[in-house]
Amino acid sequence: MIELALAFSLHLGLNEDYNQVHPHIRYNEQNYIAGAYYNSERNVSFYLGKRWEYNGIGLEAGAVTGYSGGDVLPYGRATYENFFVSPAFETPDTVGVVLGYELKW
Repeated sequence: MIELALAFSLHLGLNEDYNQVHPHIRYNEQNYIAGAYYNSERNVSFYLGKRWEYNGIGLEAGAVTGYSGGDVLPYGRATYENFFVSPAFETPDTVGVVLGYELKW
């Protein structure tokens, strides 16, 4: 199944000015996910991972590209309905959190 989405995010505990609007396309097949989105650093990110869901609460884990911290990085995010939360690593010493809301079509 292919999903189109538009996410809005808030970056807490970080120092830089980040993009807060993220167009997103995702392919989901038997809880495996792959997609692309316009990330917080104003680059296109591609990702591949797995999604687990129970009673509206989701957990995603995988690998992502497009960030200044490395060519391919681990990623994780928790979801509830259209809301999400994810860790954010600005530097090894600056760790924050990304809160967001995602509209899906």
